[in-house]
Amino acid sequence: MTDWTPTRAAALTRLQDFVPHAAGDYAKRRDFDLPGHPGVSRLSPWLRHRLITEDEVIAAILARHSPDMAGKFLSEIGWRLYFKGWLELRPGVWSAYQSERDAAWNDVQTQSGLRQRWQDACTGQTGIACFDHWAQDLVQTGYLHNHARMWFASIWIFTLHLPWTLGADFFLRHLLDGDAASNTLSWRWVAGLHSRGKTYLADPDNIATYTQGAFRPEGLAPQAPALDGPPPPRTRPCPVSDRFDTQGRTGLLLTEDDLHPDALLDRGLAPVATATLQATAGRSHLAVAPLVHDFTAAAIADCTARLADRLGPVTACTTTDDVAAWARTHALDTVTTHHIPTGPADDALGDLRRTLSDHGIGLCVQVRPIDALAWPHATAGYFRFKDVLPEVLAQVRG
Repeated sequence: MTDWTPTRAAALTRLQDFVPHAAGDYAKRRDFDLPGHPGVSRLSPWLRHRLITEDEVIAAILARHSPDMAGKFLSEIGWRLYFKGWLELRPGVWSAYQSERDAAWNDVQTQSGLRQRWQDACTGQTGIACFDHWAQDLVQTGYLHNHARMWFASIWIFTLHLPWTLGADFFLRHLLDGDAASNTLSWRWVAGLHSRGKTYLADPDNIATYTQGAFRPEGLAPQAPALDGPPPPRTRPCPVSDRFDTQGRTGLLLTEDDLHPDALLDRGLAPVATATLQATAGRSHLAVAPLVHDFTAAAIADCTARLADRLGPVTACTTTDDVAAWARTHALDTVTTHHIPTGPADDALGDLRRTLSDHGIGLCVQVRPIDALAWPHATAGYFRFKDVLPEVLAQVRG
C-alpha cells in the first residue's frame, strides 16, 4: 500500500523515487491498474494541496528526461492545469454541480429504490466485482488509479443509471486528492457534458487487459449515450495577481489548496501572523471521510511547522468572519494569499475582499506564474490546450 504521509518531505521523496520512471516506464505502464499502482506517480494527494507544486515536478522531470520522452507524464500535469483553469474561467459550473447534486440527493431521500442502488454503489455491493472492489478500495485507502476512476464513473452513470453528481460527490468525500476542478470536470467528461456528446464507455475487454485479468465484468452497458445538460456558461476574465506590497502590517492566509507559500516569503513577505483555513467539510453535503479530514489537517500542520520561524503566530479559521476577526486582532493592513481556486475554500470565504475592506483591511491575491501562463488557454477542449502546453512548460523552465 502507498504511504500517504501528508508532509512535504514525503512528497519530495516520492517525487525523487518516481523521476527515473517518468519517461518510458510511465508511458508503458500508466494505464495498468495493479496492486500498489506501480505504473503511476502517486503524487496527486500532495499536488492537490500543493505541498509540492507543478513547477517543482516539471523541473525534476525535465532535469532527467527530454520533453518528448516524458511527454505522457507532462500531459497529465497539463490535464491538472487545464481543468483548474477551465473551472476558474467558468465557476458557475461548480455551483451548478452543487445544485444538481442537492436535487439528486433529495431524490435519493424520497425514492427507496434509488436510495438502495446508491447505497449499494457506495458500499461496493452492486454485484459487479470490479466496481465493488474499486468502491471499497477508495473508502479504505483514499485513492484510485485514474483508469479505475474512469471505469467506475462510466459504470455508475451508464450501467447503474445513478446521478453523475452523486458519483462525483462520492469521490470528493473519499479521495485524498479530491479537487473541485479535476473531479467535477472528469465526471462531466465521462458523462458527455464536458466535450459535448463525447462519452467514455467502460469496456470489459479493456478492463481485463489493464487489470491483467483480475476483472472481466459482464452485464456492463453496451453504449454510453451522452447526458443532457445546459452548455457551459460564458467565460469570465482570468484571475490576475494584485500588486505585491510587503509594506505595513501584513498577514498570510493559507488554505488547503496551496500549502507552499515559500515563494511569497522569498519575495519579501514577512507576515506578522498567519491564518489557516481548512474547508474539507465543504466538499460535500454529507460527511467527508475521516481519512480526508486527517490528511488535510496534517498537511496544513506540516506547512506551518516547516515554516514556523517565518509565519508568526498561527490561527485556524473556518469562515470569512473568522479571517476578518483574526486580521483585526493583529491590526493588519493587508492579508496576502495565493489565489483561492473555485471550490470549497472559495465557498467558505465568500467575498473576502469586501469583508476585509469593510474593516479597512486590504487583500493581496497572488496567482502563481504557472497558473497565470496556463489558465488563459483553458477556453475550449484539452487538445487545443495541449497545443500550447510546450510553450507553457518552456516558460516555466525559463
